[in-house]
Amino acid sequence: MAKALLGYVGGSDPRLLAEMRRLQQRVQDLESELVRIQSENDALTAAAHQGESLLDSIDLDVTKAEPALT
Repeated sequence: MAKALLGYVGGSDPRLLAEMRRLQQRVQDLESELVRIQSENDALTAAAHQGESLLDSIDLDVTKAEPALT
């Protein structure tokens, strides 16, 4: 009765197992891509903060600025 409810007799379908393996591999690939992109994002964020601190260290005296057009 249980076999009839499941709709098959015998072991697992090889196509189903192959699809499961393919999907598991895809998940692993996407997780690896996520880790790579996160580390790249962290590096870019650190570089942006370094650039901001570099710009902050430049002393600009805006009181002596000359007009662009007269």
